[in-house]
Amino acid sequence: MPQKRNPISSEVILAASKLLQSSASLGLDAMVTDFGRASGPWHLEWVAIPEAFITAVGVLHQINFALGGLVVKGDLMSRNLHSTRGLIVGEAVMMGLATVLGRQKAHDVVYEACKTAIEGNRSMLEVLQENPELSDTLPAG
Repeated sequence: MPQKRNPISSEVILAASKLLQSSASLGLDAMVTDFGRASGPWHLEWVAIPEAFITAVGVLHQINFALGGLVVKGDLMSRNLHSTRGLIVGEAVMMGLATVLGRQKAHDVVYEACKTAIEGNRSMLEVLQENPELSDTLPAG
């Protein structure tokens, strides 16, 4: 993807997370003792822990590289957000409301709000603010 500045770093970070998962699994296996005495599995620590630290250092380097060139353009972010009338954050809104309404109810409320917003050429926030169930949850318009 030529428009991306650091896609390889993201892929390396994701791959390393899988390696760290396997190191954690080895660490758990190393804690197992046979009949109350260490007969060998604890030796896995000798491999798992150093490799985990080396991998973690590599991940931190990649994260530093990826975020080091991060450019935040608030005006463009705002324009993009407003271009969809808030629909782009529908899932995030649903997850936030799930803590108040429950997951399925939040899904249904946000789904209907998105549908109404699209059909009425309105913002999702405007539609949600009209919902009496959310009067104590959402900021006033």
